[in-house]
Formats: sequence, structure tokens, C-alpha cells
Amino acid sequence: MPEKIIHLENIVKTYKVGTQEVRALRSVSIDIYKGEYVAIMGASGSGKSTLMNIIGCLDTPTSGKYVLNGNDVSSLSDDSLAEIRNSEIGFVFQVFNLLPRNSALENVMLPLVYAGKRKAERKQMAEATLVDVGLEDRMEHKPNELSGGQRQRVAIARALVNKPALLLADEPTGNLDSKISEEIMKLFAEIHRKGNTLVMVTHEEDIAEHAHRIIRLKDGEVESDIINENPIY
Repeated sequence: MPEKIIHLENIVKTYKVGTQEVRALRSVSIDIYKGEYVAIMGASGSGKSTLMNIIGCLDTPTSGKYVLNGNDVSSLSDDSLAEIRNSEIGFVFQVFNLLPRNSALENVMLPLVYAGKRKAERKQMAEATLVDVGLEDRMEHKPNELSGGQRQRVAIARALVNKPALLLADEPTGNLDSKISEEIMKLFAEIHRKGNTLVMVTHEEDIAEHAHRIIRLKDGEVESDIINENPIY
């Protein structure tokens, strides 16, 4: 049996909006195993963004239990959550969040600074990761010298460079045209084949079809959780 990387048990998240309480998640329980490729889907207001924030240790649940890679992170302090994020999770966002004045290589090296790696090691690891995403000839280019697809590849390399336990992608093709989106999804397939665990949040059916398991949320609850027998590759 593969080991669990994510264990969510009866997760509830409630927000206060004025005097009203809004329950964004209602008793969500999900297990995700090492090496899985999972898409989380749902309409606007379904709770998928809230769930992604909890999975990514950007927020904590109101109640319930969250165990990430053996660590109970349900009620950690902000500083402890930041440490877990830096060591365990690689993030890929719809907006690429690259530093505009830094080269692709410098952007990818950044998480390794926080991880305390020496400069020579940072450069070596970042170069190897950029080669892995097909950008060996673009390392010294700044973001404004790269296409949208190339910028997303830099962002993916930055997410992978620390060798995180989990790659978490939030609408990763939202700012890309259909041809470039397909190239990025092929890259995710390669990353998954190398043994990485991927969790992708999307509202696009054709993007979700690349995943091997699709979890749908509705009104803060798991509506369905199915294995995708024919993922697109």
C-alpha cells in the first residue's frame, strides 16, 4: 500500500463575513497517496480555493485534522506553517509570481536561499531543474524576455527545485492559450511519471482530464471522488 501524503479528516472552515458565518468547507475527508496525480474541481464558491489553501498550509482549518507527509499541521503557528511550506510543498500559480528583474536561473534559485543551500549548490540544482523543464537555453533571460509558457516553466522549475513532497498547482493554465496549456500539461505528465505527487486545482474539465483521479466539490462538500481510467497524455 503506498503511503499517505495527505490525510484530511472532517475538515471544516468557517469565515465571518460581517455578523454572518460562512461555512466554506463542511466536514471534508480526503486521503491522497504518494505518487498520485489528483485534480480538485468545483464551481466558484464550491470551496476548492479554501481547500487548496489548507492543503498548501496557507491557512488552517476551523476544525478537523490535517496530516501532511506524517506531520499534523492542523493547528500549527504561522512560522511553523511557513517552514512546512518551504520544505514540503512546491507551488505553481495561475499568475507566475516571478521576480521581474531576476533571470530565470535566479528565480529558480530563490527557494534554495530560504533552504540555506550554499551558492554553488543553489546554482547547480537550479540549472539541473531548468534543464528538466526544457529551458536550458533560457536560463539568463528575464521574465519579460520569455513567452507565457516559458514563464510558467520557470515557475514549475522553482516549485520543483527543493524536491518537495507535494507539487500543488492552482489553475496552472489559466493565463495560457490552448496550445501552450497542452504543452504545460504534458510537462506535468512527465513530472508525475518521475514519481512526483501532484494536486491540481482547476475549473476546466479538459485540464482535469489529465489527472488520474478527480475530486469534485460542491457547497463545501466532496460531491464525487473518482479514478480517471483514461487520463489524457
